[in-house]
Amino acid sequence: MGSRSEQMLIVVSILEGRYFPKRHRHKIVVEARFDGELLATDPVDHKSQPDFVTELAWELDRRSLYQHRLQRTPIKVYCYAIDSFSTAKESVGYIILDLRSVQEGKQALKWYSLLSSKYTKSKPEIKIGIVLETDAKPHVEAFKAREAPPREGKVIETLPCSLLDVDPKSLTAILNEEESYYQIGPGEYCTDFFVLSVTIAFATQLEQLIPSTIKLPDERPEFFFYYSLLGNDVTNDPFTDLINPNFAPERASVKIRSQTEILRLFFASQSNLQIHLCCGDRSLGSTEISLAGLLKGNSEILRHPAAVEGAFTLVPPEKKKQKLPPLPLDLSPTVGVSVALKKEGIISQPSSPVKMEPEPKSPVMQRIMSPQNAKTPDQGKPCSADQVTKVVEAGSLTPERSDSPPSRDQATENEANSLQEEANKKIHNAPPLDSQFRPAPATNESDSTSAPKISIPASAHHFCFALDIRSIAQLDVNFAINCIVRYTYPFFGTAAPIMTNPPVEVKKNMEVILPQSFCAFDFAAPPHQLQDTFFRLPLLIEVWHKDKMTKDVLLGIARLKLSHVLTVDKTRFLGLSGDQCWRQTYSEKIPVVAAQGTSNKIAELYYSMTLEDYGLVKTQHITVSDSSQSANIGLQQPSDLPTKPVQASELVADTEPRETMEYKAAFELEMWKEMQENLFENQLKQKELAHMQTLGDEWKRRDREREALVKKKVVEYAALEEQLQKTLADLEERERHLGNGEIELQRLRKELQDDHDRKLREMQDTTRRSTTDATHQVELERLKFNQLQDDKLRLQQQLHEAEQKYKLLEKEFHQYKEQQSSKPEIRLQSEINLLTLEKVELERKLESATKSKLHYKQQWGRALKELARLKQREQENAMARLKKQQQELEHMRLRYLAAEEKEVVKTERQELEEIRTELNRLKLQDDKKQSSVQRNPVSGEEAGDHVQRPDEALDNYLTRLIEERDTLLRTGVYTHDDRIIRELDRQIRETMVKRGGHT
Repeated sequence: MGSRSEQMLIVVSILEGRYFPKRHRHKIVVEARFDGELLATDPVDHKSQPDFVTELAWELDRRSLYQHRLQRTPIKVYCYAIDSFSTAKESVGYIILDLRSVQEGKQALKWYSLLSSKYTKSKPEIKIGIVLETDAKPHVEAFKAREAPPREGKVIETLPCSLLDVDPKSLTAILNEEESYYQIGPGEYCTDFFVLSVTIAFATQLEQLIPSTIKLPDERPEFFFYYSLLGNDVTNDPFTDLINPNFAPERASVKIRSQTEILRLFFASQSNLQIHLCCGDRSLGSTEISLAGLLKGNSEILRHPAAVEGAFTLVPPEKKKQKLPPLPLDLSPTVGVSVALKKEGIISQPSSPVKMEPEPKSPVMQRIMSPQNAKTPDQGKPCSADQVTKVVEAGSLTPERSDSPPSRDQATENEANSLQEEANKKIHNAPPLDSQFRPAPATNESDSTSAPKISIPASAHHFCFALDIRSIAQLDVNFAINCIVRYTYPFFGTAAPIMTNPPVEVKKNMEVILPQSFCAFDFAAPPHQLQDTFFRLPLLIEVWHKDKMTKDVLLGIARLKLSHVLTVDKTRFLGLSGDQCWRQTYSEKIPVVAAQGTSNKIAELYYSMTLEDYGLVKTQHITVSDSSQSANIGLQQPSDLPTKPVQASELVADTEPRETMEYKAAFELEMWKEMQENLFENQLKQKELAHMQTLGDEWKRRDREREALVKKKVVEYAALEEQLQKTLADLEERERHLGNGEIELQRLRKELQDDHDRKLREMQDTTRRSTTDATHQVELERLKFNQLQDDKLRLQQQLHEAEQKYKLLEKEFHQYKEQQSSKPEIRLQSEINLLTLEKVELERKLESATKSKLHYKQQWGRALKELARLKQREQENAMARLKKQQQELEHMRLRYLAAEEKEVVKTERQELEEIRTELNRLKLQDDKKQSSVQRNPVSGEEAGDHVQRPDEALDNYLTRLIEERDTLLRTGVYTHDDRIIRELDRQIRETMVKRGGHT
């Protein structure tokens, strides 16, 4: 057997979590599933920041890894909460890890948010790192049997009868996580395995999907294709150039277990495959591909894979809604797609690893650099806040750098700078500056004269200032922002801006912790200068909104007064060398003031700053190293060798000036300066060439964009011109209709005017007649009013006379009353009146008592009447019940009589049958007698007797039938419509007919 493939390990490091709620009786377990294998961490306490600290590893060879990357096999990480008492297991959320992003070497750890999280308010996250390692353990070759060759012959597939009843709408793709395939259809019929793959190969004329009203931004946005394959969202690697889209063809495939007929029904019932061109969350255009044409026959899929491929036109969503005319074929945006279905076991191409399809490389992953290769950013370029600018102390020559990886933009800039430096080295064919101008470490004097120095005042102290912008809260804007914080303070020794990274999403009324917000500065300065600077210059902190589609927006500025840290009490601590040091720490919240408009508070920053004083600086000079262009400043390392004082007698008085050490040092310094100037000029020229090349490329790109926009606008203007011509024709037709309508309107207006004039004349005549009538009526009313006035004056005079008479009579009555009141008869009359009143009162009481008695009698009578009425009602009810019972008895008696009569009728019916039989018998006998009479004639008397006897029998029989019919009718039970009465009537008619025949 051949040599074994190189074994690899996919290692997933699950370190810790955050933003989890506390649940005392629960534990947290994280499980990871890949290639059908499930690995889990140990249970940990369910707290806000659980610590897992576990590594999970899967072993596979490079070929399997390549296949998994082609099929985009994910690593699924599930998080569960386990009840400690009932051992109940509930899902908290899951994370999907992309296998394509796994690279060899050390990778950065990232925080992943749980998808479909149970804790929606806290939004928990898990810190996960994924890395690819080479497995170095020895491998023991195991015996493997050879596969049997396939049998020759045709495969005949028979379709079970039960599959004919399968509803296509009920067919769904069910994921089998254990074996990593989708099952479609009933399990007993799913015996074959298929691979369904979708490949996006190329795209053209994508700029036609961008509306001409939208200006392309200077910062290139990222575009990508998106589609859903059996419920899985698939996207390709993003690209930035729409005119010449350059992306590697990518294929996404899924494994299916099913049967050919079931797959045909499934594809026929499913909707078309939709492929969208997206920019962020917005769909710029889409196309649809029908999967129903993949399976046309059972035998075709057995011989070779089925495929649907071609260039499909992308349609913008606005054109679908507005139903605009399509663009010409040469300007239509298209995407090349291939959809293939292959049955496993069919060898469509050699399976040699050399001829396999190369793995598509992701441009995104090419732009990411490892932390080991990242260089220190140049001064003046933005650097992340976790990069610490420090002055190298004596004995240290390596500047500190952050352990966290640089951002994508920084890595790209560093890579560009490194390529530029390599180009400069190749052009000049010169060794690096470090090797060319590094002084030989022979003596301290040569070191001091071969490099420039910066002297430090004797009173300068070594300070370390640390600033930690912890969180931002109380955001008062109308939209969610991607927040970064930026500041610079040249006094600390660097002019490069310090920024937090990556941007964090901040919404209204929420507090967010800023990542990578700690930064420390080591510098030397006199204490009085430090105090003066801190009190005089505040630190300005800028809050920016970072957006991929637009330029960054400055939201607000916070003024941080550094002098607050000087007012805090000092705490003592021991440094690394055992010296006594001092520390001052201050924390507070400061408002962020809006940068534009009114100076309103839009947010609040919580920060903490620390100032450490390490005492006097021991080394009084800073040696400017050869890497000073990258803003790294080093202190000269003091010599460990003892220096001897120079005696005056040892000096030679007549030494040449050119031979002195000072002259040589000055000469070397001038030569070094000249060399540095030449190198600087060459670097400037190279940068100028690079910038000109960049500007030329950018000009060509923008020129192509403008040409594409012009072409698109020409097509749009042609469509608009055609639409405008149609609109003009419609307007002319409308104008003609309006002219006809105006003529009709004028005619109607004339008719209305004539009608109005006629009605106006009629109204004037009516008004004139009404005015005349009204004037006449007013005259009549005025005469009546005058007459009424005269009557009123006469009646008032009579009323006045009557009042005078009434006053005289009333006066006479008072006089008469006074005269009568003085007589004794009057007093007796008054007593009689009092007694009369008492009598009247007593009579009234007697009358009320009598009325009460009558009322009680009436009530008693009413009660008696009610009682009598109730008795009568009860008697009536009893009589009604009795009558009802009697009626029921009568009905029962009638039923009994009816039953008896039915029996009688049955008996009579039997008798009638007997009579009928007897009549038939007599008729036969009569016929026989007549035949015998005709044969043997007799005398007239005998013949008359024979004729008379049958007539009498018929009369008797007829009489008896009539009596029976009348008897049945008299009972009231039967009517003329009953069957027995109709039968008797029929027999009566037949008998009468027979009797008439005999006569």
